[in-house]
Amino acid sequence: MAASGAVEPGAAAATAAPSPAPAQAPAPEHLFRPISAEDEEQQPTEIESLCMNCYRNGTTRLLLTKVPFFREIIVSSFSCEHCGWNNTEIHSAGRIQDQGVRYALTVRTQEDMNREVVKTDSATTSIPELDFEIPAFTQKGALTTVEGLISRAISGLEQDQPTRRANEEAVAERIDEFIVRLKELKRVASPFTLIIDDPSGNSFVENPHAPQKDHALVITHYNRTVQQEEMLGLQAEAPEEKPEEEDLRNEVLQFNTNCPECNAPAQTNMKLVQIPHFKEVIIMATNCDSCGHRTNEVKSGGAVEPLGTRITFHITHPSDLTRDVLKSETCSVEIPELEFELGMAVLGGKFTTLEGLLKDIRELVTKNPFTLGDSSNPGQMEKLREFSQKLDQILEGNMKAHFIMNDPAGNSYLQNVYAPEDDPEMKVEHYKRTFDQNEELGLNDMKTEGYETGLAPQR
Repeated sequence: MAASGAVEPGAAAATAAPSPAPAQAPAPEHLFRPISAEDEEQQPTEIESLCMNCYRNGTTRLLLTKVPFFREIIVSSFSCEHCGWNNTEIHSAGRIQDQGVRYALTVRTQEDMNREVVKTDSATTSIPELDFEIPAFTQKGALTTVEGLISRAISGLEQDQPTRRANEEAVAERIDEFIVRLKELKRVASPFTLIIDDPSGNSFVENPHAPQKDHALVITHYNRTVQQEEMLGLQAEAPEEKPEEEDLRNEVLQFNTNCPECNAPAQTNMKLVQIPHFKEVIIMATNCDSCGHRTNEVKSGGAVEPLGTRITFHITHPSDLTRDVLKSETCSVEIPELEFELGMAVLGGKFTTLEGLLKDIRELVTKNPFTLGDSSNPGQMEKLREFSQKLDQILEGNMKAHFIMNDPAGNSYLQNVYAPEDDPEMKVEHYKRTFDQNEELGLNDMKTEGYETGLAPQR
């Protein structure tokens, strides 16, 4: 059942000249501040806007902020003092991601209902147990909770019920019964599944157990279909044919791009690098002269390997932290002693040292804005503090730990200082990928055998 009636009308469709803001806007290099009750400079910008309900002027407040373990967003809130109309929307401040994302949350307790959710307008929300679906582009983006999503759907269904009762009484009765079932979900009378599927990759569901793995939440990244590309307004560009092969191994290529932080023109350097006893990789580095932002990314220079790779390394000495590490975008990281797991696509591809990767993990986990101020959870703060202390002990060489890299594509690497001999502290396992892993890598629909003669691929 589609909740097409759950559409909320846009409140601020036209804007007039901005009125004086209550506080100075943050400096350009700090446009997106983490949410914190202690940050006095983080104030919303107020803009006088036209109310689409009474056509008199109201006020729109814009707040540029960061969601922990996610990315930058813009929260807009409109209110009209004349008619009392108000509305809140959310917009992604970043670009459309390389892959779509699908969140499947099993809701069992009231705590799950309180999880924060970022839902963009391109996301589809569904509850399989009720055969209920909110199609994409039928609601504005929202920063809310699981309970808020259900309440929003109930309000959308209820708003046209008086008209339905007058014209289609049978339909109105069925919708009334469905609304009762939705209200039962808010009481969590029985477990149910909430699915948010966003081809743009900009939706988000909170993991309250971070940095530990959330067993109730399954996150899947996937490649968009042609129809989804068209729905988002994207058009794939045909690859240009090169007249002859170029040797790029001894050359650093440069091309123009925009800074991901301030959007100013910048240059990206790209070079092919051969890693000893492994394969070729592509290293891309961007340095912005305007804001000083620096970023680097690593892509595999080869194809997906026939088998997945699992590397288990036992850290026993501080010198182990100087080993080179290549973490591809498809690689997940585990540290059993810390009960920590880093999923695929988090931190992107990196070519660094083991110490550098552990420091990146510490920065990702400990710089959580919700651990600060009045909104912090004491229990979660204690877990993050304990995690940070143990990770510091590993970095200082005072604690032994196992570092596990699991890459279904087989494109990750950890340096073996004893090469070509075996490393006594490192175990490398090659395994056959499961169907779900092949699906996540987009290999199940890829025709790799018999494509010359049109034969069906062998799986």
